[in-house]
This record gives sequence, C-alpha cells and structure tokens, in this order.
Amino acid sequence: MKNISVIIPAYNEEQSIVTTIESVVNILVSCGSESEIIVVDDGSSDSTFALASSTVARVIRHSCNYGYGASLKTGIRSASNGIIIICDADGTYPVGRIPELLSQLDNCDMVVGSRTGDTVCIPWNRKPAKWFLRKLAVHITGRDIPDLNSGLRVFRKSLALQYFNLLPSGFSFTTTITVASLCDDLEVTYVPIDYRQRTGESKIKPAHFPNFIMLVLRLAVLFRPLKVFVPISLFCFVTGLLKLSLDIISAANQAGSLGAILTSFPVVSTTSVILLVSALQILLFGMVAEAMARRAKPLPDMYTGTD
Repeated sequence: MKNISVIIPAYNEEQSIVTTIESVVNILVSCGSESEIIVVDDGSSDSTFALASSTVARVIRHSCNYGYGASLKTGIRSASNGIIIICDADGTYPVGRIPELLSQLDNCDMVVGSRTGDTVCIPWNRKPAKWFLRKLAVHITGRDIPDLNSGLRVFRKSLALQYFNLLPSGFSFTTTITVASLCDDLEVTYVPIDYRQRTGESKIKPAHFPNFIMLVLRLAVLFRPLKVFVPISLFCFVTGLLKLSLDIISAANQAGSLGAILTSFPVVSTTSVILLVSALQILLFGMVAEAMARRAKPLPDMYTGTD
C-alpha cells in the first residue's frame, strides 16, 4: 500500500473542481491507498475555493494568482506523503488511469501520462508550438519524449525537492521537471492516455510560447551546455570560412596573381576574423560550462522500489 498525496492546482475552475475531486476520491478508494487530496486555489475570483472546501480535500488558498507552478510547489511542500500525483482541475485528464501510473513507479523515478492515446483533444493552434518545443527538448536531452508537459504524472516528493530551486512558478513547471530529470539520467516512464476537451477557458496563451523556448534553452545551458554552444560555434565557424573564401576570391579577382594578393591587397576581412575567433571562444565557453555543470551536478536519488 502506497502513501499518496494528490495535488490539484486550481484557478477559476468552479465548473469542474468538484467533479475532479470526487473522481480522484473514488479512484483512491478503489486502490485502497492511504492518501490525501490537496487542492491549491491560486487566488481564484470565482467560487472554486468554496466548492473545493465543501469536499474531503484539504484546500490551501493563495492570496493572489501566483501561477500553476507556484501552486504545485505549495502543494508539494505541504504534502504529508512521499509519493506525489499531480492532476489538473479542468477535467481533461483520465484520473481513472492513476492506478496504472502508480504501478509503474516501482520501476522508475517518474511516470508521465502521455497524451498520445486514441482520443486527444489538443487545440490545433497549439500543436506546432508543442511539436517544436518537444523536438528542442529531445535534442537537449538525447531521449525520446512523447509528451513534454503533461499535467498528469506521478513522482516521489524527494525528486521534486531536488529541483525546487529550478522549478518555475508558471506553466513551465512540468516542462522543467521533465527536462531536468532526463538530463540527470533519471528513469521516466510514459503511459499513453487520452486527453479530453477542457471545461472552461484555457489559461495557456500563445504569448507563453517564447517563455517556454527560453526555459528549455536555460535548462540546456544548466545541464547540457555543449548542446547549445557547439551548434552556435559551428555556425560561426562555417560562416567565417565561407566569408574567408569570398574574401580570397574577391582579392584574387582584383589582383590577378597570387603574389599581388599577398603583397598588395587585404585578403582577410574583419568580419571573417570576428566569426572565426567567436567560434573558438564560444566553443571554449561551452567546454567550461560543461565542466562546471558536471562538477556541480548532485548525485540523483535513483528509485529504490519503495514508498
């Protein structure tokens, strides 16, 4: 029997919060687990707090809207149990799959409900951005990532606390903990799930996309610096060589002979020099950053198969 804390962040989710809590309660009862449900009301302006308080859940209220990640961190800090389940309050995730996700945790560090099932209702305008972010994260981590930021996942509290200083207060919480875990070679298991159409209005806006990109790049610099610095260095080097070649060709056309090129014409332009020197400097910065990242990296708490 596992001791479980289910954390449900909620912001203006009055239409679905009670149904979500009741569904989670029914699933946990059927599992026979010792558990608690923590709802973190992130400064809702509707009746989310009152409705959640009328259920068996323990409700924590933020005085204002701090963000999705801040709500999860509040819930994790307050959790009494060692195993954490996070689930959105909008009714999109199939909470009936929680027992299956829990059963996988004995063999890994984190289990993610991957939204790759038969029925996945993700708005079409989000798919290109999600695809690009996932490909970027795959390049950084070198691991396959079916779903980068699923909001239904199971992990040990100790894993989250290990990265607390990195976990942001916004929607990129799940992206961060996924990339950080994979970069530290922790074992992440993905279980395909369906994803229903949400109740109410989504809180994620197109304006969040640049923030997600910057987040993944920052994580790359922290965990896998060479994945960022080497491509930039290579780009500068190749561009510098091309510019140097054009300089030589241009000087040859003007001089007409090799001797005249060497004595009468400035062959190498300032642009070529800057690009080639920059390539070397960026590569050296990347190598130093990689050494620092490896030296500062804590030894991960690998799974033990216990609660």
